Amino acid sequence: MDNIAPAPAVLRVAIDMPRPTLFEYLAPPGFDVLDVPLGTRVRVPMGTRECIGLVMEHGGRASISAGSLRRAHALIDAEPLFDAPLMRLLRWTAQYYHHPAGEVIAAALPRALREGLPAAARIELWRVTAAGLTPSARTALQRAPRQRELFELLAAQPAGLSSDRLAASLPSWREAARALQSRGYLERLDAEAPPEVGCPAALPVSASLDAAPALSSAQTEAVASIEAAAGSFAAFVLQGATGSGKSEVYLQCAARVLDRGQSVLVLVPEIALTPQLIGRFRARLAAPLAVMHSALSDAERLAAWRSARSHGARIVLGTRSAVFAPMPHLGLIVVDEEHDSSYKQHDSGCRYSARDLAVVRAGQSQIPIVLGSATPSFETLHNLASARYRRLVLPRRPDQPEAPRLALIDLRAHAVTQGLSTPVLDAMRAHLAAGGQVLVFINRRGYAPTLLCTACGWIAPCSACDARLTVHRAAAQLRCHHCGAVEVLPQRCLRCGFTVKPVGQGTERVEETLAGLFPGETPLRLDRDTASSPAELDTLMHAVRSGAARILVGTQIVTKGHHFPGISLVVVLNADQGLFSMDFRAAERLAQTIVQVAGRAGRERSRGEVLIQTEYPEHPLLQSLLTGGYEGFAAAALRERAAAHWPPFGRLALLRASAPHAAAALEFLAAARAIAPVTAEVRLLGPVAAVMARRAGRYYAQLLLESRERGALHRLLDQWLPAVAALPQARRVRHVLDIDPIDIQ
Repeated sequence: MDNIAPAPAVLRVAIDMPRPTLFEYLAPPGFDVLDVPLGTRVRVPMGTRECIGLVMEHGGRASISAGSLRRAHALIDAEPLFDAPLMRLLRWTAQYYHHPAGEVIAAALPRALREGLPAAARIELWRVTAAGLTPSARTALQRAPRQRELFELLAAQPAGLSSDRLAASLPSWREAARALQSRGYLERLDAEAPPEVGCPAALPVSASLDAAPALSSAQTEAVASIEAAAGSFAAFVLQGATGSGKSEVYLQCAARVLDRGQSVLVLVPEIALTPQLIGRFRARLAAPLAVMHSALSDAERLAAWRSARSHGARIVLGTRSAVFAPMPHLGLIVVDEEHDSSYKQHDSGCRYSARDLAVVRAGQSQIPIVLGSATPSFETLHNLASARYRRLVLPRRPDQPEAPRLALIDLRAHAVTQGLSTPVLDAMRAHLAAGGQVLVFINRRGYAPTLLCTACGWIAPCSACDARLTVHRAAAQLRCHHCGAVEVLPQRCLRCGFTVKPVGQGTERVEETLAGLFPGETPLRLDRDTASSPAELDTLMHAVRSGAARILVGTQIVTKGHHFPGISLVVVLNADQGLFSMDFRAAERLAQTIVQVAGRAGRERSRGEVLIQTEYPEHPLLQSLLTGGYEGFAAAALRERAAAHWPPFGRLALLRASAPHAAAALEFLAAARAIAPVTAEVRLLGPVAAVMARRAGRYYAQLLLESRERGALHRLLDQWLPAVAALPQARRVRHVLDIDPIDIQ
């Protein structure tokens, strides 16, 4: 009988490509498969080009023929990029969200590492050779003073000195170094930099740090409970009114973790929140800190990633993607404003929830996690009711005024000036006369949401979206807030040539109106147009906190953790916007927004006041907020969700498709539904066009899957998705699966 050679062992590699399975390769030249550590990068051939992938598995037998197998070109890393817990998290993410592992890993790596740069920073190191240490070498240098000076400097440092250190000591050292190298007395090495290189400098223990304030009894209990869970998984929900001291609990828990030699990961929902939180952590904790968010340059992101991985940065503070930060000695995770929808990736790539992944990571690493919010998400409240999480409540501090008074202003019963009712204007005058500051909240950027022809009724449309263009009068532009299109603001109707006028209010128009109504004041506008960078935001924040600006007009950005001690009145202009939305989460978001923005009033001085303008004062949502607060509203809303088996009492997945023509997207989804396994445990709804069917020149449609059981939904997806990807119609569309979608519009 002929001997049959055994199938060669292979590496299974994740590559940044939209393919659900791993790619198989033979080990690089000079290596056996088991010599290549899991979690390291390899250069591999892909067609006629070369790619970089991450080794995920060692395979005993290839799934393709031996003749089709290709060999990896080279091993890039000597050690894994990720430790075992983080590798588990990446695998779990790919599996739970049914997303290609290569794209998940790409989201966890800086661009420079995806392109093959070293995982650790490298330095140019110079040191004396064995030949240089002989007596004859020293004798030979007697007549070369510059060479001798450099030689003596390096001889005193057997491990060598970096080029930066040499330049600081001897500015003209290179010529002497080359001469000594040619004589065999010095050698130049490319060495791995110590952890301090490329990361923020640590504050020394003796530095003048801000003293920790005395804790309230509730804060003390919260810190003790979190500290008692060290070394094990526990999820804590730190719930307290705005200004009740959640940040102080974070700081004191972080200090204890740092004392044990471990690291702390802090997630925030917005880049705008990072400067103030960085300032607080650096002022209180003598530990180096790295920042991770999308506004960093590629070099800054690489430096932060390296600092975290080397344990040089003991604190990592960042937005959504920082959940994947490589922290080998992680001891605590904090998710601030955990209810915020910004934690959900929803525009490209894997649609993961950073909050949910943070909980998974804490569980896999056996460490505590703290979810902080004054208005916890319904999912978090459900987990509290199911005893999966523990609630830690922070009541208002003894030195805080009472909770602000909330009142509804019926727009049907009062005169209105450019969106501002008479009672609101009277209240503003009273608070300003008493020395207070006023915050006017309207969650709409620009001057007006619509440009209307007064003769023919033409409304300025976006040519690429089913949306109206927003008027930005200061810039003399019309902008689409969905696709980013920009047009010149016309003076006359483009259809009939008659006069056009802006209709409705945005922050820019409200600012203009208030400047006219309050001539002694200079209103300040805070939105993504005026605070597009941390420096601009810091300038605006200083103007408000110093009292230089007494009227602030802002969008949702003002609700995200900012501290305005002088604001005594908050006005909510467009509360009705979320009352009748088709999105099942709209009411939850509206309630959270109202409570969060109300928390800006009366934080340090007298009791604040909140006025909510509405044409529907009898609406149950608004009434429940007034009578029962957020807890009362949430309890009633959760009962409705439970009756309908909607999240958090059911599980959803949304298959979204887009194409240049609407028919192609709907045809693909209809074909996908037709091949779905039939089961009583999962219901399919649709396909239907998206609420905004056309965006940026493409047509969008969706197919909804719902189930009462998570396991049943994922079992169906495991069986169904490979067949969906193989459909002929799939080649004519772009499609993506969204697990636990935050909206279904």
